[in-house]
Amino acid sequence: MAPRPTLDQLLHAAVAAVGGQERPGQGEMARAVAAAIDRDEHLLVQAGTGTGKSLAYLVPAVAHAFDSGRPAVVATATLALQAQIIDRDMPRVATALEPLLGRRPTYALVKGRRNYVCLNKIEGGFPDEDDGLLSVAAVDASAGRLGQEVVRLRAWASETESGDRDELVPGVPERAWRQVSVSAQECLGSKCPFVADCFVERARSAAKDVDVIVTNHSFMAIDAFEGRQLLPEHDLLVIDEAHELVDRVTATITDELTASMVKTAAKKTGRLSENTQPLDEAGDLLGSALERMEEGRLLGLPDAVSLALARIRDSARVVQSDLKPQSGQDADGAQQVARAAVEEVHDNAERILEDRELDVVWLGQDPRRGPVLHVAPMSVAMLVRDKIFSDRTVVLTSATLELGGTFDALAGTIGLRGDGAPAWRGLDVGSPFNYPKQAIAYVAAHLPPPGRDGASDESLDEIEQLVRAAGGRSLGLFSSTRAAQTAAEVMRARFGDDIPVLCQGEDQISTLVRQFAREPRTCLFGTLTLWQGVDVPGSSCQLVIIDRIPFPRPDDPLASARSQAIARMGGNGFMAVSATHAALRLAQGAGRLVRRGDDRGVVAFLDSRMMTARYAGFLQRSLPPFWPTTDKEMVLAALARLDETAPAPLPVEEPALRSLVGARTDQDGTEHPRPVAPPPPVADSARSAVTGGHAWTDEQDEELRDAADSGMLLHELVEHFELPEAAIAARADQLGLTLATGQLFD
Repeated sequence: MAPRPTLDQLLHAAVAAVGGQERPGQGEMARAVAAAIDRDEHLLVQAGTGTGKSLAYLVPAVAHAFDSGRPAVVATATLALQAQIIDRDMPRVATALEPLLGRRPTYALVKGRRNYVCLNKIEGGFPDEDDGLLSVAAVDASAGRLGQEVVRLRAWASETESGDRDELVPGVPERAWRQVSVSAQECLGSKCPFVADCFVERARSAAKDVDVIVTNHSFMAIDAFEGRQLLPEHDLLVIDEAHELVDRVTATITDELTASMVKTAAKKTGRLSENTQPLDEAGDLLGSALERMEEGRLLGLPDAVSLALARIRDSARVVQSDLKPQSGQDADGAQQVARAAVEEVHDNAERILEDRELDVVWLGQDPRRGPVLHVAPMSVAMLVRDKIFSDRTVVLTSATLELGGTFDALAGTIGLRGDGAPAWRGLDVGSPFNYPKQAIAYVAAHLPPPGRDGASDESLDEIEQLVRAAGGRSLGLFSSTRAAQTAAEVMRARFGDDIPVLCQGEDQISTLVRQFAREPRTCLFGTLTLWQGVDVPGSSCQLVIIDRIPFPRPDDPLASARSQAIARMGGNGFMAVSATHAALRLAQGAGRLVRRGDDRGVVAFLDSRMMTARYAGFLQRSLPPFWPTTDKEMVLAALARLDETAPAPLPVEEPALRSLVGARTDQDGTEHPRPVAPPPPVADSARSAVTGGHAWTDEQDEELRDAADSGMLLHELVEHFELPEAAIAARADQLGLTLATGQLFD
């Protein structure tokens, strides 16, 4: 029997398979992961960009799975990294390690139920979101844009092997996807007539027998916190993009309640209960109480809100009893959907009324839904300690885990400090890049500090000059969706066809990133999702623009509650919460530039506070050690030289067609690219006029004219066309139409 290969031998084979170079930091990290498993201790490891950290944990994870017979779970924060692991890294690792291990390592992607097509819903087993849409779309392809998308989804559902939404290219709007998917609460489970063919059940069943399971932070948290056993038993958990863990866990256990949620729950109950009217009236009562209030944190519930919540809780409880199936009967789709909706409003109202010690309650305003009550925990440290760090080895990794040369800040937020904290080790394996020679950190110190009214004319002019000098090749990272969209619209008007500008929200992130990587003269603008996980090496990205320091909003209820709590204990709340948040985001955003040893470029900060504020040094020390300057002319000249000498962009890999256990391959290891689904049909007379990236058809123009004549409000058309307000307003202006812009809640 051949001796078992060493970890170094396995890593060497994997690195060769992906066409990389072995780096000291990568080997050090891989050995540290293996040691943590052997010692049954937790590991926090900071691995700079270019270290190759994915292989540094995947290889020891595979080795552990082979030794123990139990899978390793890898949880990431972003879809981009999940796709990289499933579509690129693991297929090559599996091919490389198969000769050494005696069989091909297996892997699977596991997601929440909403990410998969529901066969029962496709076949009419559930009420659809828009009455009769599924049945109409099944026979009438002219049923409007939404109906056409559903027709395409039905056809795709009959062909896909995975049922995974990410496999559908181009994608569809959320409203269309809701017509063919269900939530975990709505699912009929084992009672479903399609359970044997269910994409979710097949994916999870296949995952029980693989070596590496890839999922996301939220799914991992639900599995740990709620004890649903959605993931198979495992004793190794790797959390990549671990700087995001606290925010993702917090989001997972944040609840909300609106008047429309309550009324929708009552509507879904329909004729299934005779007690829906009190629930509907309780929704009206809540809406009336909330409309009179201002946004912000609630340190105590007003009497009117408490009364409305109590009525929602009590009336929902009565309806829940009515929705229980009679003895010997199973719930059908309509009952299950109604039960899920009623249970959600009951539980959320009850939680807000409980006023738990660490819960923060606040009121927000949503452009479509109106006033929204939110409730979230101020801290998840003890919950993470108890539920995630028990009974398994946990490896947390990211390019940005240390602040001020220590892991203590992060460790405190996830329960690894204080009495009773489990044993852990921190390790920084550095980066292989020569940052001062590869990149410039430019601060536009001459610009005025950013205000609350969006991008200034000066900053837009700065963006134009930088992008023109770079010849496109620019990734714009903005602090808000509105800022990204505004910049995109202005730059499109200024550049015309010379430099295309893509903007987040116009297609799936993965599709936009691939287009950006393929076309070097293209720009990609976006917000939070693009600040991390986007990997575009080579000449397609030689300029990263950051519009402002990404502090949490001053009125952010959770951030302010945490700051106040720290201040009460004698600490510096601003530095511990706001500055730390900003430092992590800046480091992640700046890290998008240098992805390989031969990458060159500029990170441009358009916020002069990076030089002038008292906290500027703290933020600067959190960035990679780029060569710093405030000399605009020198930066423009450097970008122009890089553009003139830029090599051709690197080849862009299309994602592999996924099966239940990873990328689909032939027996010889050949991976098959994912087929591209045809776009939805459009009118033959589709115009070439493009507004905000959208081509308007004759039919849509006619609808826009009718809307203007009937006095429809602009915000109502956003939902109708499923387009940004700016795109609709721009087209209306081209047609000489005037749209009303009245307040949503008068």
